[in-house]
Amino acid sequence: MNNDGPYYDDFEAGMTIPPLPALTVTEADNVAYRMITGDQHFASADSGAYQRVSGSSRALVNPGLVMQFAIGQTTNATRKAIANLYYRSVRILKPVEVGETITTTTTVLGLSDAKPKDGQHRGKVWLGIETSTDSGPVVQYERCALVASRSGSPGHSSEIPGPSDPAPLDDLATLVPNWDLGGLAATTWEVGESRADAMKDHIDLAPSLARMTFNQAFVHRDASASIYGKRLVYGGHVQGLAQASLSRLLPGIATIVAWDGCDHVGPAFEGDLLEFRHELKEILPLKEGRLMRFEIRGAAVNEQGSVGSDILVWTPIVFAP
Repeated sequence: MNNDGPYYDDFEAGMTIPPLPALTVTEADNVAYRMITGDQHFASADSGAYQRVSGSSRALVNPGLVMQFAIGQTTNATRKAIANLYYRSVRILKPVEVGETITTTTTVLGLSDAKPKDGQHRGKVWLGIETSTDSGPVVQYERCALVASRSGSPGHSSEIPGPSDPAPLDDLATLVPNWDLGGLAATTWEVGESRADAMKDHIDLAPSLARMTFNQAFVHRDASASIYGKRLVYGGHVQGLAQASLSRLLPGIATIVAWDGCDHVGPAFEGDLLEFRHELKEILPLKEGRLMRFEIRGAAVNEQGSVGSDILVWTPIVFAP
């Protein structure tokens, strides 16, 4: 595949994208991810705590980092992306431990021409993704990207679904690992209660996260490739900061088992100051813990301290005491 593409008009429904290299995850990757996001996820920060909870003799990879690698390994399909529109039906099938090797398969599920803008033809590319280790599939999801066309609108008109509807929590219970959360302190949080994180945080090291995860999108490396005239921050970076924020407000998170969706509704740039708001939407008591569905919104804060429009709407389902 030409490394200047693929452009929208290079895709065909049903094609499998040539894979990026497999990646063996190390503890250094966990450390680098904490450095970039500040995620305080206890089970991937403290191997002893993870071993007590899980019964494993190994160390855990942050589930957010697993998703960052899974997404990065799909971006050989979206080098010419104008924007990533959303992720849908994300399922984290099992925990990944340090030393496992991640590979990802990306298939084109559908294509739909978009209206040209400023003379630029483009279209929506709907991708199906499965990420595996030697022990089998670990992540499955779909995403939709808006991709530049080289030579016009080819006439694709697939019915591309929008963001996924919330899955019943009962249907996600099988994704919960058989861990012992009995010794962990729970955070009191009522359904319908919304909490803003008092700690705002700024985006930095954005190209570092893109490079670390093999993210190939030109707009995250090269300002001249962006319609904004400056580098566009990878949307998963904003999601990673949102997960870090949740780890401060809900420090007992054991793992994340699913996302209903992750919608990037506005652009983010290096240096932006972000505020995150977390609303607990639903709880399902399960084993010694709870499945908890959150809606998390992120917005940029200007120099005067005013909060602007949302740039992220992320809906994770987490397992916590």
